[in-house]
Amino acid sequence: MVDRFRARSAVRTAVVWEVLRAALADRSAALGRPVLDVLDAGGGTGGFAVPLAELGHQVTVVDPSPDALAALERRAAEAGVTRRVRAIQGDAAGLLDVVDPASVDALLCHGVLEVVDDPTTALAAVAKVLRSGGVASVLAANRHAVVLSRAIGGHFGQAGRALSDAAGRWGDSDPVPRRFDLAELSTLVAAAGFAVVQAHGIRVFSDLVPGALVDGEPGAADALLALEAAASEQPAFREIATQLHVLAARH
Repeated sequence: MVDRFRARSAVRTAVVWEVLRAALADRSAALGRPVLDVLDAGGGTGGFAVPLAELGHQVTVVDPSPDALAALERRAAEAGVTRRVRAIQGDAAGLLDVVDPASVDALLCHGVLEVVDDPTTALAAVAKVLRSGGVASVLAANRHAVVLSRAIGGHFGQAGRALSDAAGRWGDSDPVPRRFDLAELSTLVAAAGFAVVQAHGIRVFSDLVPGALVDGEPGAADALLALEAAASEQPAFREIATQLHVLAARH
């Protein structure tokens, strides 16, 4: 069961990891040093932070949940990277209260902009902690994907509401406060002082394919991963991906 979960999890994050690893390698080469200072805003339990620390980088995670940060510290200890991971309680909007400005080489802002009170203020604060030329990985929920998923599930009224709602919400009980399309997300990123370098669709197929098909067929997870990677940059498929990923550089 654990191996199956990991296989599906790997498919869902593989494209982000590929883009992020390449960006960090390029940044390390440009700076002439292998170890980067990385900030993961809203990094929770360390799904990205701990592997980044395993690559040798110094990673700071700022998250409002003390429980998530405790899990992060346990995860870092199990991986043997405690000295390279720092956990700080705080939120994206108040990031400059806990992190010095212009103090990191790269930052992650994954799953944050759709839940904060003010995405513009939060992303502006996040941008200020980056050094000049630093890179940002921004991951956010895609409004088009929820329309498709609600319709496939037979919730046609909810799909219609999500299609017309300014925040991309399917109803009052929708747990996600807002979703973005690529133009909205790119405009938000640019307004914070970034230049968009790449944009990808994340989880184009993996959230639509029944888990039993991936788990029960030898090689299916690898094939799905390859398909996700191939489709991630295609505009038509990017539009229906569960999440949008933007890689950006600080001016």
